[in-house]
Amino acid sequence: MSTDWTDHVIWWHTYPLGFVGAPIHVEQRDGAVAHRLGAMEPWLDHIVELGLNGLILGPVFASTSHGYDTLDHFAIDDRLGDESDLVHLVDTAREKGVRVLLDGVFNHVGRQHPWFLDVEANGPDSPHAGLFRIDWQGWTPGDPVKSDVFEGHDILVALDHESAQVEDLVVDVMTYWLDRGIDGWRLDAAYSVPPAFWARVLPRVRERHPDAWFTGEVIHGADVDFVARSTIDSLTQYELWQGIWHGIADGNLFELGHAIGRHNTLLAEYVPSTFVGNHDVTRIASAIGADRVGHAVAVLFTVAGVPSVYAGDEFGWEAVKEQRIGGDDAIRPAFPARPPLDAELDEPSAALLHTHRQLIGVRRRHPWLVRAHSDVVDVANGTLIVRTAVGADAVITALNISDAELRVPGTAANELVAGDAALDGDHIVVPAGGWAVVSTERSA
Repeated sequence: MSTDWTDHVIWWHTYPLGFVGAPIHVEQRDGAVAHRLGAMEPWLDHIVELGLNGLILGPVFASTSHGYDTLDHFAIDDRLGDESDLVHLVDTAREKGVRVLLDGVFNHVGRQHPWFLDVEANGPDSPHAGLFRIDWQGWTPGDPVKSDVFEGHDILVALDHESAQVEDLVVDVMTYWLDRGIDGWRLDAAYSVPPAFWARVLPRVRERHPDAWFTGEVIHGADVDFVARSTIDSLTQYELWQGIWHGIADGNLFELGHAIGRHNTLLAEYVPSTFVGNHDVTRIASAIGADRVGHAVAVLFTVAGVPSVYAGDEFGWEAVKEQRIGGDDAIRPAFPARPPLDAELDEPSAALLHTHRQLIGVRRRHPWLVRAHSDVVDVANGTLIVRTAVGADAVITALNISDAELRVPGTAANELVAGDAALDGDHIVVPAGGWAVVSTERSA
């Protein structure tokens, strides 16, 4: 499924609790309402100036710690503010032409959720007992409740997606916030929820909000069948992300070429959500080196998909995800009170910001790229040539991570639109370690 506006949206992906400098861990909280969410508003002009027109907000609902352990889907986390703060942010974004997507955690809730506490206190007699997957066999009052949890995380209690109560809850949450001006939902851990559940919920939501868009987090490979059975509009394209960073980092662009081929197979069913960074992974500059970020972003913006930029990647921010408690903190930092002026940036950051502006501009001038197939024209360990086209319209992306000049013949390219290559007759000449995006039409 698709709505017209999503053919033109490019997202700026944020993690609000980190962005505004809110305390993440339980022991750091004081329980007071802090109206921090407004600190994101000065960055809306930065989004527009980059050429983007969408804002993905990570979890904003009341929770215990990192936002994915929800306590109340109808309340804004007191570390961010209250409902009026979110509505003001959404309204201000809309005035600037920026769509807003919320992060919906509908697979599980926090163990301290009031409804689960009531179940622990009252057992099967609790009016909320039907919300959770619980093994009541042998249970007696006072015993711990044996509930399923999310991927071994004891603090994340799984919801029962066969329950009509859960279905009604999710429909009510989605429509509540869509009524307040948001444009759609990122469905966290969508892969852990049966597709049939989404297929029951989403049509009910679309009855009231037919233009809403839903993208599901799927981390084990995009699945055409999952989309068909769930009616979700899009899925996160982790396979392409893996091919981009891993192929570049390991000097094996065959891996990236293979991932692009696989990417094409998804387009008959849906348009994937594409990215080179998000709030769950090591930043791209740390994964492949700041001098290779342009190569990654060139692929992101010249192959099909609904792309997103993880906030800060456009400046080349670095951080490594670690597998420990608090291991996400570094990749989810606090942001300055305002965007830096170009003159305030060091040379590498300024160069990457320019690169993002260039490539987002390419995407804006070639909107057909959202659904276009990409052909791998030539590939070697250190070089990759990709042609993405619809009819006579084409862009050619040339990556060179080798230490030798790359000459690409016979491309019919006649305009360099991004990168550091040169055109020599019908050749693209890409310097060692360089990249380029060229067009076959001067009107691009």
